[in-house]
This record gives sequence, structure tokens and C-alpha cells, in this order.
Amino acid sequence: MLSSDKIKDLKIFATKIRIEAIKAIGNLGFGHVGGVLSIADTLAVLYGEVMNIDPKNPRWEDRDWLICSKGHAGPAVYAALALKGYFPLEDLMTLNKPGTNLPSHCDRNLTTGIDMTTGSLGQGASIAVGVALGNRLNGRKNFTYLILGDGEIQEGQIWEAALYAAQQKLDNLIAFVDYNKKQLDGYVKDINDLGNIKLKFESFGWFAQEVNGAEVEEIYDAIQRAKQIEGKPSVIVLNTIKGKGWSYAEKAESNHHMIISQEQLNEALEELQTELKRVVAK
Repeated sequence: MLSSDKIKDLKIFATKIRIEAIKAIGNLGFGHVGGVLSIADTLAVLYGEVMNIDPKNPRWEDRDWLICSKGHAGPAVYAALALKGYFPLEDLMTLNKPGTNLPSHCDRNLTTGIDMTTGSLGQGASIAVGVALGNRLNGRKNFTYLILGDGEIQEGQIWEAALYAAQQKLDNLIAFVDYNKKQLDGYVKDINDLGNIKLKFESFGWFAQEVNGAEVEEIYDAIQRAKQIEGKPSVIVLNTIKGKGWSYAEKAESNHHMIISQEQLNEALEELQTELKRVVAK
């Protein structure tokens, strides 16, 4: 169980991830705002408390792995990595610019701390299963954490990977579904309704939980429960809000990929800085 001080620290970390990510996207002028902001709390818990990592040794063989299959949320992962000291914060301002080490989607070969190149939706799940299986075969006791988008799990490859992970009893694999209810072209329910995601994964042989994806304590507790499960992979369905933390993005009808003016950037940063001050003062 997390202490009140640790909960506060993780909320601060999540807000800082949002601030640094929106700065980077705003500096570029456009980007995947919605799904970047919705996953910040989970990244804060993973990088701030759960994962066994060493920023000074990013390729440490016994580290926990993070595979962000929804690779367009890369700016949120980059922000978390920079805040943890994998590379300088100022590098975030090079996001998706010529010569950058921070492309719009995660790239293992370019970005220090990125464990796997992703962005072709659906493939990250298969990769994560392979990583988890490979680490187990090599006798490692680490965990592989996988982040999936809700629109992404409409891909058949996700469910092939889910079947195989259960068949192999990969209890060192913990997945998250960023269930923010929207995808590129609209609402998930209107495009290809997912039904009950938790029950679907359970029917595929997974241990499944559903939590509020904006509450760091709920996310942490769910991960701890998942780590105690033997013989099954785990999934945590995160009920999130696309664009979380910036009211304009939360309310925007189309917030998957957004153009951001300087005025909008200032507005977003003002909201997020106010939230940061509120959490710090609490």
C-alpha cells in the first residue's frame, strides 16, 4: 500500500509528465495530444515506483521492460524518461524535428530508455509476449509491461498474442489498456465496439482488473495484485479521459492528433501548472 506522501509524489510526477509532454508537442505545433495525456498517471506509477530500472544503465539485462505498443504516445514516455534522468529535459524540445532522437513514435534505436520500437498498431503485443517469454527462458525474474490503446485492440494480432501469452502462462507480463473511449476516427463504440474488455481478456485466460486510470493508488494496487498471480498474464483496463489534464483537449471532439497554437499551449500549461501547485500544496 502506498503512503500518502508517495501518492502525492506520484501525482506530482504524473502532472510533470503532462507538462513536459505538452511543452514538447506545443513547441512542435502538433501531435498526439489525447492519448499522450491519458496515459501519464500509469507512466508515473511505473517509472516512479514500480519498475526495476537504472537510468545510468538503460540496457541493464535484468531491468523491467516497458513496451508502449500505442507508439504515438511516445512523447509521454519521453517525458517520463527525461524526468527520470535518461537524457536532458531540453532534448524534449527536439520532438519529431530533423535530426532528433525523439521521433513521434517510440524508436529503440534512437531514444535512450526506449525498450522497443513501436507504432504499427497491434505489433507491440506480440513483441511484449516474445520479450516476456525470452526473459523467462533466460532465467530472469523481471516483468514486461505493455501499454495498449483501446482502438488498437480492435486488431486481430492483439488477440493472437493474448492467446499465446495465456498458453505460455506468462505471469511476468502485465498489460494496460488505455480505455479513453476514443480513437483516430471517433468513438470506439461507434467504430468497432469492444464490449466488456475485462471479460474478453478473462475469456482468453488472463487475470483482468479494471481501475480508474487517473488514480495512481488504484493503478499501483492493481499492479501489485497482478504481480502475485501465478501462471497467467495480467491486464489492467484503465478507465481514462483522452486529453486528461487540459480541459480544451478533454472536451475537443477530435483530440487524437491536434494542432496547438501558442495561445492554446499557454492555456494548457497554465492549467497544468495550477494543478501542479495544487497537488504540491495539498
